[in-house]
Amino acid sequence: MIQKHTELPPFPDARVHLLYIFLNQGTSNQTEHSELYSLVTSLVQVGIDTHETIDTQEGKPIEGFMRSRQLKVLAGDYFSSRFYQLLSQKGQIEAVSRLSQAICDVNVLKMNLYGKMKSLLLSAEEYLRQTVQLNMQLFLSFTPLIEESVRELWNSLLHNVSECETVVREMQRSSNESFLYSYAYWHILDVASEEDKQALKEHKIDNKDWKKLMLKYKAGEHLAEKLRQAVGGVQTVLKSVKGDGLFRDIGQVLEPFQRQLLASGSAVGEG
Repeated sequence: MIQKHTELPPFPDARVHLLYIFLNQGTSNQTEHSELYSLVTSLVQVGIDTHETIDTQEGKPIEGFMRSRQLKVLAGDYFSSRFYQLLSQKGQIEAVSRLSQAICDVNVLKMNLYGKMKSLLLSAEEYLRQTVQLNMQLFLSFTPLIEESVRELWNSLLHNVSECETVVREMQRSSNESFLYSYAYWHILDVASEEDKQALKEHKIDNKDWKKLMLKYKAGEHLAEKLRQAVGGVQTVLKSVKGDGLFRDIGQVLEPFQRQLLASGSAVGEG
């Protein structure tokens, strides 16, 4: 029903893959549950992201729209309940507590971010920094279970990979109807003329106007450069562990982002 009547946010592949790799470097207990921990964390993240996509605007009583909204609410709840079920079946009550606390932390960070967004007291860079932190938070909850000798590497890679995934999602948002309050929105608000800023603040733009603003202020090129920098950050960190066979799989995490860079380069060229 979910697939038929609505869309789900992208699966956090890169962060999940990274968590799985690092949990497998720990003690036998962490290694034994690395797949379970990675799975349930992804379910919680998808649940949070699904709830994030719920359109709360009034005045859209169309049946298909209402069904989509209702299913997103139920889908987010379903993924969250599956996380509890899977962990409790394995007796991993501590992991339930760990992720539950992380969910609370995510909600606090979100409320702080939304407050700044509502007041328009946010720069593009601050928006990106806080959004990356939000996307890291669930995964950071497993840091105490990561082998101590590689925790610094874990934190560095998690930040850079989360930034890659965040920027790719922001690139997608900038090209569809959910552009409002996206990174591109804040970037244009930072650099636009007073007239364009006022139109953005008062929401007096439609999709056609938005595309014109994207071209005028080269927001697509700016986002592509942000992704290039984030990918470069991962590559720099990976050079420090190039000879360590334990982490050779991390390079695979970068592949979708490198493909996205090629695609965005082609799009900019065509534009």
